Amino acid sequence: MADRRLQVFHTVAKLLSFTKAAETLHMTQPAVTFQVKQLEEQFNTRLFDRTHNRISLTEAGMVVYEYSERILSLYGEMSNRVGEMTGDLRGHLLIGASTTIAEYMLPRVLGDFKLKYPDVQVRLHVGNTDKIVHMIEDNSIDLGLVEGVVSNKSLATLKCCMDNMIVIAPQDHALRDHESVSAQELLDYPFVSREEGSGTRGVTMEYLHQVGIDPEDLHITMELGSPEAVKGAVEGGLGIAVVSEATVLKELALGTIIALPLNPPLARPYFFVYQKQKFRSLVMDEFLEFAKERCARDMRVLIPRRESNA
Repeated sequence: MADRRLQVFHTVAKLLSFTKAAETLHMTQPAVTFQVKQLEEQFNTRLFDRTHNRISLTEAGMVVYEYSERILSLYGEMSNRVGEMTGDLRGHLLIGASTTIAEYMLPRVLGDFKLKYPDVQVRLHVGNTDKIVHMIEDNSIDLGLVEGVVSNKSLATLKCCMDNMIVIAPQDHALRDHESVSAQELLDYPFVSREEGSGTRGVTMEYLHQVGIDPEDLHITMELGSPEAVKGAVEGGLGIAVVSEATVLKELALGTIIALPLNPPLARPYFFVYQKQKFRSLVMDEFLEFAKERCARDMRVLIPRRESNA
């Protein structure tokens, strides 16, 4: 399209990095540099100042950036209106998802969405909940899917589904004869936790607060950056952990861990997050409805409680 140079410039200006823009646009860095250079030649002025391996917008660059925001937004609205008239869904969608959701829920959703809408290009960024919310805030992505409540009032949230949280422990653990695990009992054993900024960690600490327990009393032995790492540590006998029920299907089938419900129970919502003021394209609206229905259906399949865990 004729607006390609403007799209590339807008991405560089938003990220203030040619390297990050190249990664986001799936282009080589020389190609990104070439597109920006062409736009600068068209306007016969520099749009970026380049000093000490850092870039910043010139005064002219700031003007072009402001107009590019409006132009690309209008372009999206035009595509949306025409798509509504023709029933033809095509375009791009940048999605961010927290680690648990990206690893255990979205692959099936994205696969089915691609089958239904082959002309839509979806790109997925993965990070913990804090990182995804920040990417929404700075417009690096169109839509986020995160665990737990988002506090930023400038962002819109839409509940996707509920996720049940459980305690996992090694097969030979002292908890194996319990029917459930109380919040207080979490303090009795070494605990494997997700890292700061993780939605799983945040909801676990808030749960303890709500039942009158200081999270600082947990005996955290490890802080790990992914559900897979947490499960591996538990399998290795390094502690117990609170995890999403959806993440341990394989391990329970193999018998490498046990899973027990919390008492009182703990469930957390998954939320779609997006900018309130940003135009919502037809592609984004369709994905929201598709993903909400599919995720809710998938999350209804709960882990069967085996008698050996009772």
